[in-house]
Amino acid sequence: MKAMYAIVKTGGKQYRVHRGQTLLVERLAAEEGSTVALEPLLFRGDGDEAVFAGDDLGRVQVSATILGHERGPKLRVFKFKPKRGYKRRTGHRQELTRIEVTELALGAAAKRASRAAKAKPKPEPEPAQAGGEEAGDGA
Repeated sequence: MKAMYAIVKTGGKQYRVHRGQTLLVERLAAEEGSTVALEPLLFRGDGDEAVFAGDDLGRVQVSATILGHERGPKLRVFKFKPKRGYKRRTGHRQELTRIEVTELALGAAAKRASRAAKAKPKPEPEPAQAGGEEAGDGA
């Protein structure tokens, strides 16, 4: 039996997550304690079930709870050009959000609807009328 996991995208980065995992991501615009939905790119179920096609990913739900907002470590940026007297020192602290993955599921109702849609053949478009005349032309 293989572990269930998903690869999600947030803040321009991709993360492999499983239920109960906590991780730091770039700042999310939501309040502490709220639930956010993450965008799945791939889902791997308990069995041999893997979902990575665009239509099927709409059925995958990855939810996380925001535990808190933090700031990353201070990064020093030092610029120097020799023999010119040019020195600049700046710093940067990244705004981060700590989240916990609470739900990782493949929707059952959507799964049944998807199978039914695949089983039904799509209707063929009606062929165009011969002669190039439109139905509204009386002459």
